[in-house]
Amino acid sequence: MDDKNDKSSRSVRALEVVEAIVQADRPMTVVDLVEPTGLPKATLHRQCNLLEAEGFISQDPNGRGYVGGDRLRRLAHLTMAASGERTYRHGILTAVSREIGETCNFVLPLGIEMYYSDRVETKWPLRHQLPIGSNVPVHCTASGKLYLSFLTQRQCKELIPALTLQKFTENTITDADSLMAAIEITRRERVGIDNQEFVDGMVALAVPVTDARGRMVAALAFHAPTVRMDLEKARTFLPILEKAARALASN
Repeated sequence: MDDKNDKSSRSVRALEVVEAIVQADRPMTVVDLVEPTGLPKATLHRQCNLLEAEGFISQDPNGRGYVGGDRLRRLAHLTMAASGERTYRHGILTAVSREIGETCNFVLPLGIEMYYSDRVETKWPLRHQLPIGSNVPVHCTASGKLYLSFLTQRQCKELIPALTLQKFTENTITDADSLMAAIEITRRERVGIDNQEFVDGMVALAVPVTDARGRMVAALAFHAPTVRMDLEKARTFLPILEKAARALASN
């Protein structure tokens, strides 16, 4: 095999390793990767070391194996933004924002934060602005708590102690046990709630956008100032939000 073909083959193998890690529902060790990739352990060790060094994969916080890295997530977000899918998604966000009358957001998990990938602003002059590209914490946002609720209880118990539970408002949950309790409620309801926990005077709701296996890949959310909407009124718009999330999931 010539050098060009050898490099091409190595590139394909690297992509197959990344694919196997992303498709798994748990961290993958080198031994775990042997079966889905068909590669020997020695080759997998080399591939994983390289992919980790470049940021495409990373070690699970508890050292149980490899998961997708921040660079891979950014690449996925950029791919989505550059495709025709963004036009379709933005159209749905526009319709939801118009129907609810408030700012609508499409939010993606990025490491231990949530990333605002797309949004449609309300026409009201009074609004809370979180521009596209903003990263927000998981412990005090509607989309963040929704994301945490899709992790297993074991994953949550291991992740939450590693979070900086920064206090943003009087309502911010800064106690690990209280956050676990809030996540459990979110898991049952499948609705993320922010009751002035991230920004004073702002409420938000989020619902999951899931893949074919039921995994949350994004959150569809809206937020509003409390002078126009409280949580009780916000909940009346859940059917609109959930219908739009199903449309996004089926695309």
